[in-house]
Amino acid sequence: MEKDTEEKIIQLETKLAYLEDFLNQLQAVAVENSATIEKLREENKLMAQKIRDISDQMEGDIPNRKPPHY
Repeated sequence: MEKDTEEKIIQLETKLAYLEDFLNQLQAVAVENSATIEKLREENKLMAQKIRDISDQMEGDIPNRKPPHY
């Protein structure tokens, strides 16, 4: 019976080691994705500002634009 218990403990320790490794891999991916998301947010912010700037510059060039009260 003691040998059976020892084998079960070894199996549990092996599973735990695999789970710890998997968790570390997931954490690394999460950190990488977080950095990528932050970079994309900043790029999106810059692009939105450029679009607003271009739109403001072209506003006088649009001839049949509706008045602001519409």
